[in-house]
Amino acid sequence: MEAISRDSLRDDDELFLVEDDAVPAVEAKSKWKVLIVDDEPAIHSVTKLALENFSFDGKELEFLDAFSGKEGREILSEHSDVAIILLDVVMETEHAGLDLVRVIREDLKNKSVRIVLRTGQPGQAPEQRVIREYDINDYKEKTELTSQKLHTMMYATLRSYRDIQALECSKAGLAEIVRSSASIFEMQSMNKFAHGVLKQLSSLLHLNRDLIYCSAIGVECGNDDNGYRILAGTGEYEEFV
Repeated sequence: MEAISRDSLRDDDELFLVEDDAVPAVEAKSKWKVLIVDDEPAIHSVTKLALENFSFDGKELEFLDAFSGKEGREILSEHSDVAIILLDVVMETEHAGLDLVRVIREDLKNKSVRIVLRTGQPGQAPEQRVIREYDINDYKEKTELTSQKLHTMMYATLRSYRDIQALECSKAGLAEIVRSSASIFEMQSMNKFAHGVLKQLSSLLHLNRDLIYCSAIGVECGNDDNGYRILAGTGEYEEFV
C-alpha cells in the first residue's frame, strides 16, 4: 500500500492509494459522539468540563445532551454513530435508564454503542442479569465524576467501541467479497470485490482515510493517470470509479 498524491502514480500492477493532503481534513471532521442522558443539567456541565481536553486515537469528543429517556431515544434514532452513552438510571421514572437500555438493544437494534450507567443513589446498581443481557459496559456512581476516573473509563470504553466497529466493518467487507466471488470476472462484481477489500483494509488497519483501489491497464502506463482503472473508492474517491 502506497501513500501518494493524485498526480504521482507509480507503475505498479495494482495500487492501494491514499491522498496524504486529504488526511488532516478528514480526521479534523471526525469526532467520537458521546450522549449524556441525565435529568440534572449540572451533571452535563461537570462531565463536559472533566472531559474538556480528552482525545482518543487522534479524535476529540462531540457531546449530545438529553434530559430524559424519551429525549435520549429521539437523539439515538437520529444519530446511529453515537459511541458512548453516559446514562442516568433514575430520571422521569425509577427505571427510565434501564428502559432506555432495552429500547437501544431491542427496538433500535444498536449493538455497537457502549453504555455506562450512572446513578446518584447508592445501592441502585442494576442486577447482574441486566448488565449481562443488555451488554452494559460499566456502572458508576455520580460521586465518581473525577477527571481521572472519567478519562480512564472513556479510554477503555472507546477502545471497545472502536474494536466492535472494526469487526462490523470487517464482516461487511467479507460479505461483499463473498457475494462477488460467484461472478468475479464481471466488471460490476470486480468493483464490489475491490470495494470489499478496501473495507477490510480500513477495518484491520484502523484507517480513517479515503482510499482508492486501482489496476494498471497496460505495461506502458508510466506516470499517466489515464493508465489506471479505478475499481473502487471510498469517501471523495467513490465518484471516480
